[in-house]
Amino acid sequence: MSDLDVRIVDLKPMRVASFLGFGENPEQLAFDKLNAWAKPRGLLDDRKKHRIFGFNNPNPSAGSPNYGYEVWIVVEPDREAEADEKIFDFEGGLYAVTKCVVPKGDFEVIGATWKKLVAWKEDSKYKVARHQWLEESLPESPPDAEFVLDLYAPIAE
Repeated sequence: MSDLDVRIVDLKPMRVASFLGFGENPEQLAFDKLNAWAKPRGLLDDRKKHRIFGFNNPNPSAGSPNYGYEVWIVVEPDREAEADEKIFDFEGGLYAVTKCVVPKGDFEVIGATWKKLVAWKEDSKYKVARHQWLEESLPESPPDAEFVLDLYAPIAE
């Protein structure tokens, strides 16, 4: 527990656009959809304003290589959905958050870091909450890393 840097974050409500991928590599499918939609709208130019979150939906199941991954990008509070867009309000919540630097080609570190965060929560004063578990895709990109995530475990006092 002591080797994990955990901070408590009150994630404020936000309006998000949602994109879903399903298959053996759903993260890539979902991010491709998000990028195709967000890039022409200039939403990827300011990643602090237009944060990106993701999560399994549905979770992997035994015996199948297929599962889903949903990604959200924060949009302006007054943005309305057009055509097939899925835009909605996420109410936020209290989270235990830790950073996960994913070395090139070593995606297993994500699951291992999630396990450490869950163990931290079990040894803490916090209880599990019902709001959405999240992975925030951070804009930083160290040269030896594939990408960087903040992992958000929902908690309650």
